[in-house]
Amino acid sequence: MPRRKTEDTGRTATPTPPDFPTPALDSTELRMSYRIARGEQGVLTFEPYKSTLLPHWRFKTVPIAEHSSQTLYAAFTHYVSARDFVGADMARKFIQMGMTRAKRYANHKGGRKYDRSAREVERDGGERVELAKSEGHEGREEKLQASEVFKGVWRQCTGDERYLKLKEEFVAEQKAWEREQKKVKKEEEAEVKAEVEDEDGDAG
Repeated sequence: MPRRKTEDTGRTATPTPPDFPTPALDSTELRMSYRIARGEQGVLTFEPYKSTLLPHWRFKTVPIAEHSSQTLYAAFTHYVSARDFVGADMARKFIQMGMTRAKRYANHKGGRKYDRSAREVERDGGERVELAKSEGHEGREEKLQASEVFKGVWRQCTGDERYLKLKEEFVAEQKAWEREQKKVKKEEEAEVKAEVEDEDGDAG
Protein backbone atom coordinates (compact mmCIF):
# COMPACT_ATOMS: atom_id res chain seq x y z
CA MET A 1 0.00 0.00 0.00
CA PRO A 2 1.53 3.38 -0.96
CA ARG A 3 2.41 5.69 1.92
CA ARG A 4 0.87 9.11 2.13
CA LYS A 5 3.31 12.04 2.19
CA THR A 6 2.99 15.00 4.49
CA GLU A 7 3.08 18.28 2.62
CA ASP A 8 5.48 20.15 4.91
CA THR A 9 8.29 17.66 5.52
CA GLY A 10 7.92 14.93 2.91
CA ARG A 11 7.82 12.33 5.67
CA THR A 12 5.34 9.48 5.48
CA ALA A 13 2.13 10.10 7.39
CA THR A 14 1.16 7.91 10.30
CA PRO A 15 -0.10 4.61 8.85
CA THR A 16 -3.70 3.60 9.32
CA PRO A 17 -4.71 0.36 11.14
CA PRO A 18 -4.87 -1.75 7.94
CA ASP A 19 -1.12 -1.20 7.65
CA PHE A 20 -0.70 -3.16 10.89
CA PRO A 21 -2.02 -6.70 10.28
CA THR A 22 -2.64 -9.09 13.18
CA PRO A 23 -1.49 -12.56 11.98
CA ALA A 24 -0.92 -13.86 15.52
CA LEU A 25 -4.68 -13.75 16.09
CA ASP A 26 -5.21 -16.21 13.23
CA SER A 27 -2.34 -18.59 13.98
CA THR A 28 -1.95 -20.32 17.34
CA GLU A 29 1.40 -21.72 16.25
CA LEU A 30 2.74 -18.26 15.41
CA ARG A 31 1.33 -16.74 18.58
CA MET A 32 2.74 -19.45 20.85
CA SER A 33 6.17 -19.26 19.20
CA TYR A 34 6.56 -15.67 20.40
CA ARG A 35 8.79 -14.99 23.39
CA ILE A 36 8.44 -11.87 25.52
CA ALA A 37 12.07 -12.34 26.60
CA ARG A 38 14.05 -9.51 28.17
CA GLY A 39 13.89 -5.91 27.06
CA GLU A 40 13.84 -5.77 23.27
CA GLN A 41 15.25 -9.24 22.58
CA GLY A 42 13.79 -10.83 19.46
CA VAL A 43 12.56 -7.55 18.01
CA LEU A 44 14.63 -7.94 14.84
CA THR A 45 13.89 -11.62 14.26
CA PHE A 46 10.20 -12.29 14.90
CA GLU A 47 8.32 -12.21 11.61
CA PRO A 48 6.09 -10.95 10.10
CA TYR A 49 5.82 -8.21 12.75
CA LYS A 50 9.45 -7.22 12.39
CA SER A 51 9.02 -6.41 8.70
CA THR A 52 5.79 -4.53 9.41
CA LEU A 53 7.22 -2.29 12.13
CA LEU A 54 10.89 -1.86 11.23
CA PRO A 55 10.28 0.66 8.40
CA HIS A 56 8.71 3.04 10.96
CA TRP A 57 11.64 2.88 13.41
CA ARG A 58 13.90 5.97 13.15
CA PHE A 59 15.78 8.18 15.62
CA LYS A 60 18.30 10.29 13.65
CA THR A 61 16.87 13.63 14.82
CA VAL A 62 14.36 14.71 17.44
CA PRO A 63 11.58 15.45 14.89
CA ILE A 64 12.20 12.06 13.26
CA ALA A 65 12.15 10.38 16.68
CA GLU A 66 8.89 12.12 17.54
CA HIS A 67 7.25 11.00 14.31
CA SER A 68 8.62 7.46 14.59
CA SER A 69 7.63 7.02 18.23
CA GLN A 70 4.10 8.25 17.56
CA THR A 71 3.74 5.95 14.55
CA LEU A 72 4.90 2.98 16.60
CA TYR A 73 2.61 4.04 19.44
CA ALA A 74 -0.28 4.12 16.97
CA ALA A 75 0.64 0.54 16.07
CA PHE A 76 0.81 -0.35 19.76
CA THR A 77 -2.66 1.04 20.52
CA HIS A 78 -4.06 -0.62 17.38
CA TYR A 79 -2.74 -3.99 18.45
CA VAL A 80 -3.98 -3.53 22.01
CA SER A 81 -7.45 -2.63 20.76
CA ALA A 82 -7.38 -5.70 18.49
CA ARG A 83 -6.26 -7.82 21.50
CA ASP A 84 -3.13 -8.84 19.62
CA PHE A 85 -0.57 -9.01 22.43
CA VAL A 86 2.23 -10.17 20.13
CA GLY A 87 1.83 -7.12 17.90
CA ALA A 88 1.53 -4.78 20.89
CA ASP A 89 4.64 -6.20 22.54
CA MET A 90 6.63 -6.02 19.31
CA ALA A 91 5.65 -2.35 18.95
CA ARG A 92 6.69 -1.83 22.58
CA LYS A 93 10.05 -3.45 21.83
CA PHE A 94 10.69 -1.18 18.84
CA ILE A 95 9.85 1.86 20.96
CA GLN A 96 12.19 0.62 23.68
CA MET A 97 14.92 0.01 21.10
CA GLY A 98 14.50 3.58 19.89
CA MET A 99 15.23 4.72 23.42
CA THR A 100 18.26 2.48 23.95
CA ARG A 101 19.83 2.87 20.51
CA ALA A 102 19.53 6.65 20.53
CA LYS A 103 21.12 6.63 23.99
CA ARG A 104 23.94 4.47 22.67
CA TYR A 105 24.67 7.00 19.90
CA ALA A 106 24.64 9.73 22.55
CA ASN A 107 27.17 7.86 24.68
CA HIS A 108 29.37 6.50 21.90
CA LYS A 109 30.31 8.38 18.75
CA GLY A 110 29.13 6.38 15.78
CA GLY A 111 26.97 4.20 18.02
CA ARG A 112 29.63 1.53 18.59
CA LYS A 113 29.44 0.38 22.21
CA TYR A 114 31.83 -2.60 22.15
CA ASP A 115 35.18 -3.32 20.53
CA ARG A 116 33.74 -6.44 18.85
CA SER A 117 30.32 -7.45 17.65
CA ALA A 118 28.35 -10.28 19.25
CA ARG A 119 28.72 -12.20 15.98
CA GLU A 120 32.52 -11.89 16.12
CA VAL A 121 32.56 -13.17 19.70
CA GLU A 122 30.35 -16.11 18.72
CA ARG A 123 32.59 -16.90 15.75
CA ASP A 124 36.03 -16.36 17.30
CA GLY A 125 35.37 -16.81 21.02
CA GLY A 126 36.66 -14.66 23.85
CA GLU A 127 34.95 -11.61 25.29
CA ARG A 128 34.16 -8.11 24.13
CA VAL A 129 35.03 -4.91 25.93
CA GLU A 130 32.78 -1.87 26.28
CA LEU A 131 34.37 1.20 24.73
CA ALA A 132 34.81 4.36 26.76
CA LYS A 133 31.94 6.82 26.51
CA SER A 134 32.60 9.89 24.41
CA GLU A 135 31.48 13.41 25.22
CA GLY A 136 30.99 16.49 23.13
CA HIS A 137 30.75 14.68 19.81
CA GLU A 138 28.49 16.09 17.12
CA GLY A 139 24.86 15.09 17.51
CA ARG A 140 25.22 13.91 21.11
CA GLU A 141 22.61 16.24 22.57
CA GLU A 142 20.13 15.53 19.83
CA LYS A 143 20.47 11.77 20.35
CA LEU A 144 19.92 12.26 24.08
CA GLN A 145 16.73 14.18 23.35
CA ALA A 146 15.64 11.56 20.83
CA SER A 147 16.15 8.89 23.48
CA GLU A 148 13.98 10.84 25.90
CA VAL A 149 11.23 11.11 23.26
CA PHE A 150 11.09 7.34 22.95
CA LYS A 151 11.41 6.90 26.71
CA GLY A 152 8.23 8.88 27.33
CA VAL A 153 6.28 6.77 24.83
CA TRP A 154 7.79 3.55 26.19
CA ARG A 155 6.53 4.44 29.65
CA GLN A 156 3.06 4.95 28.22
CA CYS A 157 3.20 1.45 26.76
CA THR A 158 4.48 -0.31 29.86
CA GLY A 159 1.93 1.47 32.03
CA ASP A 160 -1.05 0.71 29.79
CA GLU A 161 -3.51 -1.38 31.84
CA ARG A 162 -5.02 -3.06 28.77
CA TYR A 163 -1.57 -4.09 27.57
CA LEU A 164 -0.65 -5.46 31.00
CA LYS A 165 -3.88 -7.48 31.08
CA LEU A 166 -3.17 -8.89 27.62
CA LYS A 167 0.34 -9.80 28.76
CA GLU A 168 -1.02 -11.66 31.77
CA GLU A 169 -3.50 -13.56 29.57
CA PHE A 170 -0.82 -14.36 26.99
CA VAL A 171 1.59 -15.78 29.58
CA ALA A 172 -1.19 -17.98 31.01
CA GLU A 173 -2.24 -19.16 27.54
CA GLN A 174 1.34 -19.94 26.53
CA LYS A 175 2.01 -21.95 29.71
CA ALA A 176 -1.18 -23.99 29.19
CA TRP A 177 -0.33 -24.55 25.52
CA GLU A 178 3.19 -25.71 26.33
CA ARG A 179 1.86 -28.13 28.97
CA GLU A 180 -0.56 -29.54 26.42
CA GLN A 181 2.21 -29.90 23.83
CA LYS A 182 4.36 -31.83 26.30
CA LYS A 183 1.39 -34.07 27.12
CA VAL A 184 0.73 -34.79 23.45
CA LYS A 185 4.41 -35.50 22.81
CA LYS A 186 4.54 -37.89 25.76
CA GLU A 187 1.44 -39.72 24.53
CA GLU A 188 2.88 -39.99 21.01
CA GLU A 189 6.15 -41.39 22.37
CA ALA A 190 4.21 -43.92 24.45
CA GLU A 191 2.26 -45.01 21.37
CA VAL A 192 5.44 -45.45 19.34
CA LYS A 193 7.02 -47.45 22.16
CA ALA A 194 3.95 -49.68 22.41
CA GLU A 195 3.97 -50.29 18.64
CA VAL A 196 7.65 -51.24 18.71
CA GLU A 197 7.06 -53.65 21.59
CA ASP A 198 4.12 -55.23 19.73
CA GLU A 199 6.26 -55.70 16.62
CA ASP A 200 9.06 -57.25 18.67
CA GLY A 201 6.53 -59.58 20.28
CA ASP A 202 5.13 -60.64 16.93
CA ALA A 203 8.62 -61.25 15.61
CA GLY A 204 9.44 -63.46 18.57
